[in-house]
Amino acid sequence: MSAAPRLTALLAALLAAGCDADRPASTAHSPAAATSPPSRSTGAPPAPPPDADRSYAYPAADRVVAIGDVHGDLAATRAALRIAGAIDGADRWIGGKLVLVQTGDELDRGDGEQEIVDLFDRLAVEARAAGGVVYALNGNHEVMNVQLDFRYVTEGGFKDFEDVPGLDASGPRLAPVPPPARARAAAFAPGGLYARRLAARDVIIAVGDTVFAHGGVLPAHTRYGIARINREVRAWMEGKSPSAPAVIAAEDSPVWARLYSSEPPPAPGSPPCAALDQTLAAMSAKRMVVGHTVQKRGVTSACGDKIWRIDVGMASHYGGKPAALEIVGDTVRVLTADATKATEAADASGGTDATSAPNAAKPKK
Repeated sequence: MSAAPRLTALLAALLAAGCDADRPASTAHSPAAATSPPSRSTGAPPAPPPDADRSYAYPAADRVVAIGDVHGDLAATRAALRIAGAIDGADRWIGGKLVLVQTGDELDRGDGEQEIVDLFDRLAVEARAAGGVVYALNGNHEVMNVQLDFRYVTEGGFKDFEDVPGLDASGPRLAPVPPPARARAAAFAPGGLYARRLAARDVIIAVGDTVFAHGGVLPAHTRYGIARINREVRAWMEGKSPSAPAVIAAEDSPVWARLYSSEPPPAPGSPPCAALDQTLAAMSAKRMVVGHTVQKRGVTSACGDKIWRIDVGMASHYGGKPAALEIVGDTVRVLTADATKATEAADASGGTDATSAPNAAKPKK
């Protein structure tokens, strides 16, 4: 049997074994909204309450760079990190006090997932020692893997976790799982080695006046509680709660939402931008950065540059080019390999500064 039929048969067996039992009744393409926030009234939506628990909020930094979905492509991940000025040719941290945010979806669609997760965890340690910070967030594909929803795992992705030291794939709870998937299931099942590592990551954070999430933060999420979402997802991934919080699996959850990512981009005054304004006001923020929805034109903004969409489809599965988003004070600009080379050339010749390089955006207030 060729690789594709084998993989199809494996996934069918996984679903038949009930490994998707923690997911809502709908599929990953249309997650259930069983615990979606109450429907809006016919009048103006109520303002979210003050954000009391701000444990998700971190201090402003001189320079923040965000990277979107990398989906198992180690080469694209390295390229994006180098564009960001975070690593050298040996994958060691050179970012100094840089704050680096990866907005989720390191998993699925590629074979380099374990190395990517390991790389970001190691860089977090190295950055801390240098006065910087690395925040890797959980996206919908991290959530799906902890749910043992492996529909987007490559054949190499199943094999990738067979060599994880100390991994016990022989437990009784994994007995229904087809043997080729047991190592991965042992790694990502709630309480598993890699599930616990994902549990150390948040779903939503704010750095200074910028909010970061995979899909998007909606007004209802601020009412539910941003810190509460992070806590509940963490407890589930650690194996301390019986099932995934419904708020994270809902169609409009912070890892699934696409309200702000449509084409053409929503304009100020539109319903999506009104929701964004309400969310930013509740979180005392100026802008939001999201991934999740591939932007075929590269990094794009909407709602008067209050939302930045940074999933450029850089993984080989999509064929896009690596890019990143830099925030320095109120200046927001797109970083690409071409722009980086142009800036380096200008610096070497004493020419234009970084903000006039290709793909540079004007200051965003």
